[in-house]
Amino acid sequence: MTDESSAMGQPYEIISVRRAEPPPGGEGADWYDYVIMQGSNTIHGCQQGNRTAVTTAVEGIVAQLNERRMGKRGRVNLVPTPKAQK
Repeated sequence: MTDESSAMGQPYEIISVRRAEPPPGGEGADWYDYVIMQGSNTIHGCQQGNRTAVTTAVEGIVAQLNERRMGKRGRVNLVPTPKAQK
């Protein structure tokens, strides 16, 4: 099994949410950096808001990433065929 295929078996998870300085061009206060990991894949991001709101938003990102990781669930559209008349 390669590193990439073993990483695909692992879900994304939040590693940290930490208070940070505003990013270049960012204004205001209450900025947080976050780190999401899945195996050797790392996502770094930043978001403005209070810690609770940022953590909730990052949890949503992780949930969406994990849903995408599983692939799209197929929809079955069954159309009944009329039975032949005797």
